[in-house]
Amino acid sequence: MHPLYRQRRGGVLLHPTSLPGPLPRGQICHDAYRFIDFLQQTGVTIWQMLPLGPTHTDGSPYLALSAHAGNPELISLDWLKDRKLLDNPAQVTDFVQHRQQLEQAWEQFNKRKPRALFAAYEAFVARQSHWLDDYSLFMSIRESQQHRSWTEWPAPLRDRQTAALQQSRTELAERIDFQCFCQFVVSQQWHDLKQYANAHDVKLLGDIPIYVSLDSADIWAQRGLFTLDAEGHPQQIAGVPPDYFSKTGQLWGNPLYRWDIMRQDNFLWWRQRMQTQLALFDVVRIDHFRGLRAFWAVPANAETAMEGHWVEAPGDELLEALHENFPELPLVAEDLGMITEDVHALRKKFGLPGMKILQFAFDGAPNNHYLPHQHEFESLVYTGTHDNDTTLSWYRQLDEKSRRYVREYLGLNADTTMPWPLIRSALASVSCLAVIPMQDFLELGSENRMNTPGTLEGNWQWRFDWEQLPADLTAKLHHLLHLYGRL
Repeated sequence: MHPLYRQRRGGVLLHPTSLPGPLPRGQICHDAYRFIDFLQQTGVTIWQMLPLGPTHTDGSPYLALSAHAGNPELISLDWLKDRKLLDNPAQVTDFVQHRQQLEQAWEQFNKRKPRALFAAYEAFVARQSHWLDDYSLFMSIRESQQHRSWTEWPAPLRDRQTAALQQSRTELAERIDFQCFCQFVVSQQWHDLKQYANAHDVKLLGDIPIYVSLDSADIWAQRGLFTLDAEGHPQQIAGVPPDYFSKTGQLWGNPLYRWDIMRQDNFLWWRQRMQTQLALFDVVRIDHFRGLRAFWAVPANAETAMEGHWVEAPGDELLEALHENFPELPLVAEDLGMITEDVHALRKKFGLPGMKILQFAFDGAPNNHYLPHQHEFESLVYTGTHDNDTTLSWYRQLDEKSRRYVREYLGLNADTTMPWPLIRSALASVSCLAVIPMQDFLELGSENRMNTPGTLEGNWQWRFDWEQLPADLTAKLHHLLHLYGRL
């Protein structure tokens, strides 16, 4: 196991976009540093978040425009002001104004070329060229094509014909440089934040979606690694069979990997992806880990995921290749859903902890492996995840029989209110890491959930405000972490 898992720790789940601030979503600004200060005061040493990539208009971090890039919307304008790239940044209230300020900073950067910062920029562009060249070109062409998906571009651009790409590089040179600048800034700001977090004994736990979005630089640049037809349309798409969240399964729509092709260079695409993420985070969760053992393949024209079937994947070979590059492989396996014994065996072979979700535990069966008495040290326990309702709302929506079972198991009386009994149960668990969504610490209801699987509206928008923190939360949480040996 990775050294991080060898002691008991407490964590919080909060995506940076949920931080307070003046824009519609949070950023790498003062509030992010204040949040780290709050974590240090409570004794929490794990800050878990969702993927950081640039999103489409739906805001989903699991369908990003790049598997490597950071989201420019996370950029703090104050950082640019401190480096004299913005004289007096206007008070922005939306991302159109934010983008305009980034454009002004880029112009100033080009004009002044501050020696140290410009040298760092050039080094970044050279070091990240294996993905940044394609990403910056992709985003610039996409902008010139009114943000349409690359499958709708003129065929020479869609198919990456040499002459068309060269012409675009010439005509869009300034826009390409601007995209590189944005990636440099978001990278610098994030690494400053990570350094601050680590100095305050807070480790960052990131998230890698197992699949990537069809409309992404990765698939446009390396179509041969994915199951696409001659025009770039998926032949099969990813999903999961019927589960806790949906009676007809979930139809994700991502193209599937050509694992046979990926084997030929010992999974170079995955090794480069992991290198990018491990530079951003101390630990990384692989979303839908079971897809590395077998994945649910659905015909591209299917109406529901029920039409899919299982196909074996070379997860053992992939993890061996990753382990060769990163001997202390700091991964967490998201092993939720229909998990077979061979998936558990793959996870355990590489010393990866799995996940235990307490909201899944109380179906009345004493052998339910999510119940605390079934937990193991090599695991992360959660009250719920970003896909679950808040614990308060979850409990309120249970029928009386289920609520009674929860109370009996946890030793509660009828007057006890959630979510703190479930938080206590997570912290008391034998699991090495206990991670609680920020909504549960704030005792919030259903209107504050982050995502409802299978829906397209109203997701990824939740934010908290500092005024929501109860006055006794810091002391209360510190006491519980001490009580359950997680300081």
